[in-house]
Amino acid sequence: MIEKILANLEKSNCATDNIFLQAVSEVLTSLEPIVKSDPRYEQYAILERLVSPDRIIQFKIQWLDDNNTININNGYRIQFNNALGPYKGGLRFHPSVTTGVLKFLAFEQIFKNSLTGLPIGGAKGGSDFDPKGKSDFEIMKFCHAFMRELHSYIGARVDVPAGDIGVGSREIGYLFGEYKHITHNYDGVLSGKPYAFGGSLMRPQATGYGVVYFAREMLKEELQESLEGKVCTVSGAGNVALHTIEKLQQLGAIVVTCSDSDGTVYDSNGINLSLLRQLKDEGKRHSLEEYIQQIPTAQYTKKADYPKDAHAVWQYPCFAAFPCATQNELTLNDAQKLIENGCVAVVEGANMPTLPDAIEWLQREGVLFSPGKASNAGGVAVSEFEMSQNASMEKWDFDKVDRKLDELMRQIYKRVALTAKEYGVERNFVDGANIAAFKRVAEAMLLEGV
Repeated sequence: MIEKILANLEKSNCATDNIFLQAVSEVLTSLEPIVKSDPRYEQYAILERLVSPDRIIQFKIQWLDDNNTININNGYRIQFNNALGPYKGGLRFHPSVTTGVLKFLAFEQIFKNSLTGLPIGGAKGGSDFDPKGKSDFEIMKFCHAFMRELHSYIGARVDVPAGDIGVGSREIGYLFGEYKHITHNYDGVLSGKPYAFGGSLMRPQATGYGVVYFAREMLKEELQESLEGKVCTVSGAGNVALHTIEKLQQLGAIVVTCSDSDGTVYDSNGINLSLLRQLKDEGKRHSLEEYIQQIPTAQYTKKADYPKDAHAVWQYPCFAAFPCATQNELTLNDAQKLIENGCVAVVEGANMPTLPDAIEWLQREGVLFSPGKASNAGGVAVSEFEMSQNASMEKWDFDKVDRKLDELMRQIYKRVALTAKEYGVERNFVDGANIAAFKRVAEAMLLEGV
């Protein structure tokens, strides 16, 4: 049955949707044991319904730049599944955005949101707009134009977008302002808002902190190890990577790498987070090459100096690796190098950053591997906390949000680990996450009928 579904998907999806097909294949392969154990899933065509989005919304965005030149971009919202609650998932502004990328992200979001145990469905959206090099006013004008097209498809009980790559609190603020202007509603239609008008404390830190909380629990339960004093490698230099590094350092780990689209920094003394923030935080776009100009003892490797199937960030000895940049960034060669250098755990901070053959190799060699749908769920969890605060007109303090996030990530680990053990694949957190998430979504779909 699974082979037939995948074959039909390949026929009905464009060649550019390969990454979506990769994600579906990984999930369905994991689900084979549970699907065979319950005839209701086939009877009610649960898998066929699950891999097809509820709707794909595409629209044209017209906006004026600072020279009063008309610009045209494509905008999208893919509402994939709302069996558990309102559609929930980020907006991404990046030139690489296509329907294939967004379908992959929205499909993954269903499972990630299910694992949190919170009442939210899966969606994703965005635009091929590139914020790099744009003025603040140009970004504001684009966000307003984007929301003019999107507003009729979203709502606090319908679809609640959040931020993603290229969309931080500034962009969410502009989007919310235009939504309010159009609808005259002041409701929780977006999460990741500035704290001044409805945002939650700790939302910027949530994904990165959650990744580390998950890793801490996994290492404690599986290996009786801690992160204190351990060398860790992190890829990326965006929001998730910055806060993963921050929390790792707070727990006493020594983070020796970070990277961007142009190259990798290796600092054996530990990444200087203050300097990294000066270069990259709050929308700054400085090259990491400037890091070594201020810290000459560090090393910088240009991406162009490495082959396509290997990345400098994964070539250094480490106890644990945290891929926090983008999809498909950790290859089989990278995995083999990590194992050779003594890595015992790979914890995904980005969405599907590890290639399938690399995952298989890591698992075969006994490396603990956590998929992003489990370990990076902290971001969407705190987004839902924001929805709860908006609905009740309350404000939670930082410590309360942090405690709730820590507890939720520990619960996700336990849910995934116990499910893997129950289905005879102990320590296979990919299968454990997919099965645990699927069971919750599928049960809701069965109870709702067709």
